[in-house]
Amino acid sequence: MIYNSNSGNHSFSSKIDGCLEVLQKGGYEVSLFKIMGQGDIEEHLKNIDTDIYDAFIISGGDGTINIMVNAMMKFGLQNKPLGVIPSGTANDFASFMDLPKDPVECCRIICRRNIKSIDLGKVNDRYFINVCAGGLFANVSSDVDKEIKNTLGKLAYYIEGIGRIPNFSPISMRITNSREVIEDKLNLFLVLNSSGTGGIVNLSPDAKIDDGQLDFIGFRGKTLARFTSVLMKYFKGEGEYLEDDKIIFFRDKYIKVEYLSDEKEKFSRTDLDGEEGLKVPVEIKNVNKALKIFY
Repeated sequence: MIYNSNSGNHSFSSKIDGCLEVLQKGGYEVSLFKIMGQGDIEEHLKNIDTDIYDAFIISGGDGTINIMVNAMMKFGLQNKPLGVIPSGTANDFASFMDLPKDPVECCRIICRRNIKSIDLGKVNDRYFINVCAGGLFANVSSDVDKEIKNTLGKLAYYIEGIGRIPNFSPISMRITNSREVIEDKLNLFLVLNSSGTGGIVNLSPDAKIDDGQLDFIGFRGKTLARFTSVLMKYFKGEGEYLEDDKIIFFRDKYIKVEYLSDEKEKFSRTDLDGEEGLKVPVEIKNVNKALKIFY
């Protein structure tokens, strides 16, 4: 069990004893590792005998889960099931998987040993479990001050996002999938492996996490007024906004994103599950049923 005690409201540490009791009664012998700094997860997995473990558990937010998944893929541990204990701010992936917020209840799920194989997204050489985002709001989750995030929760994302509207400037992009090439001016793009991000659960209501597809959502809007109208539907998580003429929506297993405009350096960095991502251009692929998850 690897845990980030600084995630969310910092409450997970007080739940460890209850988690251990449930897991031990369920037949597990548990080793604990506390994340204390950047790079700890990968360094830890590199230096332990992973062969002796039947499963791994990660406690943290979406960013912590992202780091854990990338480390597991790097070291060939994708055949070991991963238990997720959501203890971050938004916990988008855990919400999509309908995992409880109570860590002890999550451990009871792990003890039932129900395992599901899920897809991952791959951006160049890095993986994401929930979302790859780019454009105007792409780095909201990674840029929000941690203390504000812990105090205000999901509301912090919306406040930060709205604060960026004065910087409104659509970016000329080329979007290539396996069927077509689209060139348009977009303010934001999302490539989703699940149905939502940033605490908004129904951005792509019909999304599945094991169908071999990724959901692309691109937000058009040449004026602030036009963009704001669809943005409000986005914040509400109203799925019908996908039919708006200011939205580009498709599903595919391969997506390439390139910036064509002079503003391309301004918002060139992507966001992967709330962690700082790679710079555009990026090639994004679905890796079908790449990881096993307790659910």
